[in-house]
Amino acid sequence: MSANSAECTAHLDVVLVKGGRTKIRYAAELLADDGTRITVRAPWAGDVARDFGFVRFESGDIFTEYYWRDRWYAVKEVRDSTGTLKGWYTDITRPAVLSGSELVVEDLDLDLWRSADGRTILRLDEDEFAESGLLETDPDAAAAAVAALDELEFLAREGDFEALLA
Repeated sequence: MSANSAECTAHLDVVLVKGGRTKIRYAAELLADDGTRITVRAPWAGDVARDFGFVRFESGDIFTEYYWRDRWYAVKEVRDSTGTLKGWYTDITRPAVLSGSELVVEDLDLDLWRSADGRTILRLDEDEFAESGLLETDPDAAAAAVAALDELEFLAREGDFEALLA
């Protein structure tokens, strides 16, 4: 499927899988698919607001999400209900798979947060990653996940992070 934001109004379900089980499934609007990167937009999918301490996701927030078929991460641009940028939440994942109307993404526990002003950059859930057993069960995937987190952190701190989304 190929689409761009001017001509695409298709909908799909984003399916986030963790530990072999569906963690969350939510409807999203397909904005673009160039064969490598898939871009969707969706409202905050949680039932209630979630305060992480460094950011609060709540009703009215809009996520523009970027998934790659050849990269080990997804980047989610988060804006509040007025359109003000909160920041970017990145999930370290296996490359995304679009199958029919489902975009399936396997979460590998590692995450990175970059605030809108770029001053706050946080590596998240490294303890969950260590406890997941991926290092033992799939060392190649574990190495790819760590390399992806390192790449994103470097881009967030030193590089052109927003160029990923251009």
